[in-house]
Amino acid sequence: MGLREIELKEEYRSDRDDIVAEFFLPCLSNCIEYDRCVDFLSIQTLSTFSVSFERFVEGKAKLRVITGHRFRTADLNLFTKLFSEKYTKSLEGKLIKDAKIEKLRKIVNNGQVELKIAIPNSERIADTFSERIGIFRDEEDQTVAFTGTSKESFSSQTRDFESVDVFTSWNDKSRVERKVKDFEELWENKTRHVDVHDFMHAEENSLLKYSSEWIMRD
Repeated sequence: MGLREIELKEEYRSDRDDIVAEFFLPCLSNCIEYDRCVDFLSIQTLSTFSVSFERFVEGKAKLRVITGHRFRTADLNLFTKLFSEKYTKSLEGKLIKDAKIEKLRKIVNNGQVELKIAIPNSERIADTFSERIGIFRDEEDQTVAFTGTSKESFSSQTRDFESVDVFTSWNDKSRVERKVKDFEELWENKTRHVDVHDFMHAEENSLLKYSSEWIMRD
């Protein structure tokens, strides 16, 4: 089954839709690539992808994430261990006990997950990156893009009231192409007003920050 076979709406909204069950999980289950821009990233969110993205298990899926530069301390420490080659051996059966995190470690080591950091560099932009777009692609090169939500912990107990606007390559070609172009330019650090760095470069050069504003975020 591909993305085109999913019965997708143009918009999902919390008062009338289950955004996770009706949109995110079907798209994740039927794509091989997922590109995501989000203002804040937690280990919980990234590990959720490792469970929900079924084709990770087969080694066929690829996830690219661009996020802001603020992290909770515990998340930042674990992200550093996940993406740093020097920590790979020490993680083996010692520092990571949780099954989701262990699965995430394996797909990171397999090169299926890439993480970049976007940092505003202009006085016109506030001190944080907060673009929220996502792009799914399947094996037939069909594409679904969306704008909206920033949280994908998929918790059934604590969900924000939110809406997601959806565009497909078969019905909204120009909008999908624009979102794809926006993401690729960010990924290649070709976007005005922000600098985009590989996660480990940002960590090694002290570009990442911790803020109490994120303590209660998922």
